Amino acid sequence: MTDPRLSIRPPEWLKDVNAQIMSDPESSAAVLTVVGRRSGTPRRTPVTLYETEGSRYLVGGFPGADWVRNVRAAETAELSVAGTEERIRLVELDAASAEPILRAWPEVTPDGVAIMRDAGVIPDVTPDSLAAVAGLCPVFRVESA
Repeated sequence: MTDPRLSIRPPEWLKDVNAQIMSDPESSAAVLTVVGRRSGTPRRTPVTLYETEGSRYLVGGFPGADWVRNVRAAETAELSVAGTEERIRLVELDAASAEPILRAWPEVTPDGVAIMRDAGVIPDVTPDSLAAVAGLCPVFRVESA
């Protein structure tokens, strides 16, 4: 049987919050641009970029999120951080490699993890709960293209 959490999408109100973040000229949020898998239109979304031990990572906190599906269908994407744009490839990690990144995620973005909890992806905001969704919530390593 398929895990019902695979279809969990971000809450609708998050679209408005994301739009506000991206329209704020003072925002330092990282923004991912990836071509839509069906439309072919570039789609932008703010993301939390995690850097550790010389590598950068993005976590798909909602398995059913469109940006995750678009990334899986695209060869490359664009990442904009503090006004600097970079062409990237996103390499999805296997569950064992993703686990340590997910364990760190509550420290990286406590608000994002709380939204995951409220949406039913995880039962609580602990490293163990995040580690338990390795293989369900994708983790992508960011590489220059």
